[in-house]
Amino acid sequence: MRRVLVTGVTGFVGSHLVDYMLTRGDCQIFGIHRWRSRTENIEHFYDKISLLECDLRDAASALRTIEKVQPDWIFHLAAQSFVPTSWLAPTESLTTNVIGQLNVFEAVRRLGLQCRIQLACSSEEYGMVYPDEIPIRETNPLRPLSPYAVSKVGQDMLGYQYWMSWKLDCVRTRGFNHEGPRRGPVFVASDFAKQIADIEKGRKPAVISVGNLEAKRDFSDVRDMVRAYWLALEKCASGEAYNICTGRSWAIREVLDLLLSMTQAKIEVRQDAARLRPSDVPILLGDNTKFVQATGWQPTIPFEQTLRDMLDYWRAR
Repeated sequence: MRRVLVTGVTGFVGSHLVDYMLTRGDCQIFGIHRWRSRTENIEHFYDKISLLECDLRDAASALRTIEKVQPDWIFHLAAQSFVPTSWLAPTESLTTNVIGQLNVFEAVRRLGLQCRIQLACSSEEYGMVYPDEIPIRETNPLRPLSPYAVSKVGQDMLGYQYWMSWKLDCVRTRGFNHEGPRRGPVFVASDFAKQIADIEKGRKPAVISVGNLEAKRDFSDVRDMVRAYWLALEKCASGEAYNICTGRSWAIREVLDLLLSMTQAKIEVRQDAARLRPSDVPILLGDNTKFVQATGWQPTIPFEQTLRDMLDYWRAR
């Protein structure tokens, strides 16, 4: 029985990853949370995993926890993951993401553990992508356009460095956008879905506030993404980086139009200047060839279903 540690287990992706692993039934699952973590995402499997309190930004806390678990695999998902917050709190974003991962690495190294680590890196690392560089391959230059993206480059490069220096067994997955039920309301598609649900229930006027609708993103369903994370540790080469994406991009305007087509409410769309970023990535469209060749993974859930499930999630809440 494989011992698997999930950092950031209370989050959107972490909770879906546990859902997936519970359907497999072939691993003992441990999750890390902080004392102030919200727990609504994990209440339905609370009694099926071992939950440990740990702050990864504290090296001693990370060492104690990893020594206690003795994991075979670590899925490192804990992060400050919202891009706009990184402009308001760049120190917090860099400390949580880079130092938190460094403490995980050092704990594994000092304990001499033979465990594989999946690093949830991000397509935001590619940043300023030019038209002749699409679709994005793993060899594309990294030109990050936010403190969040810089922190993810830091995590990514630390993974490479620790593999080259110490043979720390990690796989760097560069996940493109992923959505689904439980996604926090600060993220664009979930934000639209929650606004629509609130309008349907009469909780707000029939006006939806939006930011930049021209940006294009390569969206996967979170349930396909966590299956990809599992395959990354099962089949991918140590120290390597892999794009996880669908190879199709959607303009944010198309996402909004799809969601609006799923409601009977008559809704006005209004741009809110506060929702615009200091610098935005125009397009993130990925090439998943390397990952598919290594794992055989293919996305299975249509994006329309992802959005419908997300809207129904907010309607139910």
